[in-house]
Amino acid sequence: MKYLMLIYGNEQIWGSLPGGDLAALIGEVNAFNEELRARGELVDVQGLDSPARSVRMTGDTPVVTDGPYLEAKEYVGSYFVVDVDSEQRALEIARSYPGLRFAPGLGGGIEMWPLMTHEGADH
Repeated sequence: MKYLMLIYGNEQIWGSLPGGDLAALIGEVNAFNEELRARGELVDVQGLDSPARSVRMTGDTPVVTDGPYLEAKEYVGSYFVVDVDSEQRALEIARSYPGLRFAPGLGGGIEMWPLMTHEGADH
């Protein structure tokens, strides 16, 4: 089963971390990704660049606006996709993401989305 992990961050918080702490976090995330890749569980990983754009229908017209989270301080900063044997393993991976442990209480988090197969939901 494949799961999309959306990683939320807060630019103000991450921008206020001392350079050494941010470098340490980036190193931990790189090691985390390499471990998943070595286990054959990492399908894809990407950082997301800003600004995001949102396209929504207003009447009969698709309207483009800045980002999907106009009033939010958190945003999706990156994602990764894993292919694992169970939801339990996917949750274990999400709970071990280094960014969660690095700055507890400062915001951010992970949303875990099961990906559909061609046949529909796979869980």
